[in-house]
Amino acid sequence: MRNATTLHSVDSGADNDGATLVFLHYFAGSVRAWAGVIARLDMSSRCIALDARGFGGSTVSSNKFSVSEMADDVMATLCGLNVTSYALIGHSMGGKTALAIAARRPAALTALVLLAPSPPTPEPINENERLRLVSSLEDRASAERTAVERVARPLTDEDRGVVVSDALRTSKWAWHGWLECGSREDISRATAGMVTPTLVIAGALDTPLSPDYLDVHVRQRIPSSRLVVVPNAAHLLPFEAPRETATLIHAHCAQSWKRRIDTTGP
Repeated sequence: MRNATTLHSVDSGADNDGATLVFLHYFAGSVRAWAGVIARLDMSSRCIALDARGFGGSTVSSNKFSVSEMADDVMATLCGLNVTSYALIGHSMGGKTALAIAARRPAALTALVLLAPSPPTPEPINENERLRLVSSLEDRASAERTAVERVARPLTDEDRGVVVSDALRTSKWAWHGWLECGSREDISRATAGMVTPTLVIAGALDTPLSPDYLDVHVRQRIPSSRLVVVPNAAHLLPFEAPRETATLIHAHCAQSWKRRIDTTGP
């Protein structure tokens, strides 16, 4: 991998006709966040979930942290896994990485699904909240607070444990790298010409990445996009609403694949 960074991946499902579904997780998360969604999709599609550099089971050997570097990691990993066509599903931090990849217009990319994505512009984190997050690395109480405050539908004990333990095992380098660098990046000029069919999914009760905010700062910046709002849900959509999320992903990606086949042939 680029700079010897190795991304941990979970590869499952049926390698049928159609694009492989590639899942990119939220800040302080891991591939485990996608378990409930992938379980509802892997009977019909090959599903690959990736841990970002410094998160979950992924390693890192570079002292750089940028959205571009994270995008490089994903593309190198997919090449190594012999993925020839794929749809990207990015949540929060993973959404910004997915946008950076889509901005490069890779021929193999068929569709984009963005769940409560970090926008192409700097993420709207209040500076006091940013400072609190920076200082909360390895703080169990803060991780447990996230598992309560970033959801509208209470998590199961098992899912709450995943949210907390994933936050606590995030590397110091990746934690600070995203909060102090990646989340502040402005990649909006690069994403302005995107043509990939894009679905933006928002939790009705999410803050500060509210449906109105995502409509202005994400949906309106991508001509080929539409916004869907999941009721009674907040930020951690893969945990809160795995069934609704999986249904939306399947419908959008299947439609985008069919459109590509109808246009270009198999």
